[in-house]
Amino acid sequence: MEAIKAGDWRRAEGLSERERALCTVAEKMSATPTRMVEEDWQPLRAIGFDDKACLEVGHIVGIFNYLTRLADGFGLALDAGTRAASESGVTLLSDGSSVRRRT
Repeated sequence: MEAIKAGDWRRAEGLSERERALCTVAEKMSATPTRMVEEDWQPLRAIGFDDKACLEVGHIVGIFNYLTRLADGFGLALDAGTRAASESGVTLLSDGSSVRRRT
């Protein structure tokens, strides 16, 4: 968790091969999308992702990037409860209650 908070998912312990492949593709597609080439999809293809699955990954990465840019562009910020949950490890539930995550 600390590695991800620090922005270095490569140091995160316990990520599966699948999660590492997804992070590799998502990182490049987010940071330098115009430099994506066929070989950049190889980590996903190596674990069995076909064209349809790669397209789905692309859509998800793109949507998250789009939503983040919208929020940043409009100056949106997390509400106090969500910010506190993200900093404390407490999960907010839809009914307004909370539960501490296991770490």
